[in-house]
Amino acid sequence: MDAVSSPPRRRGRPPRQPDSLADTRERLLRAGLEVLTEKGFSVAGLDEILRSARVPKGSFYHYYASKEAFGAALIDRYGAYFAARLDRHFDNAALAPLARLQAFVDDACAGMRRFDFRRGCLIGKLGQEMNTLPEAFRARLIATFGDWQARLARCLAAAREAGEIPPATDCERLAAFFWTGWEGAVLRAGLERSTVPLQDFATHFLACAAARAPA
Repeated sequence: MDAVSSPPRRRGRPPRQPDSLADTRERLLRAGLEVLTEKGFSVAGLDEILRSARVPKGSFYHYYASKEAFGAALIDRYGAYFAARLDRHFDNAALAPLARLQAFVDDACAGMRRFDFRRGCLIGKLGQEMNTLPEAFRARLIATFGDWQARLARCLAAAREAGEIPPATDCERLAAFFWTGWEGAVLRAGLERSTVPLQDFATHFLACAAARAPA
């Protein structure tokens, strides 16, 4: 049987493969998060996001039906990203429960310094803009805060079990209080370009949480 000859090998670089739909969508999400965490939804221009993502404007609507649909996807992506970040700290069994919360605070301070205080919490930013945003965003934002609150409440429940906070502590309410105060501290940290508001809030929160805990 005659051997089948191989086609001659072409010299030079292989032809560039077109980006997959998933790759392009990922670039859009990443670029959108970068711009929106700095500027918010109302100020951020779609053209700026598309330039950063290297996606033609005419192609955008192949991936998202509207800027509103894109914004909803960004809320979901940021919420999932931040939830994973919380789990990394709050589920860290190598630390005592309240030390896990402090580790999250330290990580957040480092992140704000790394980006020179230009970026904040996307969910908090959108919450401040809610009067000018699509009403459909409201439920998504509330649900995201609720998810973060539940994750912290579990960490605080572990602190209660460990005797770090009083046995009668309502961990759900305490977690809600944390996120309300934390978002205000993030806003002020960005305004002052300093992590002091974050550190001060965390110090007082932890002191109040531990008050009257058994010796």
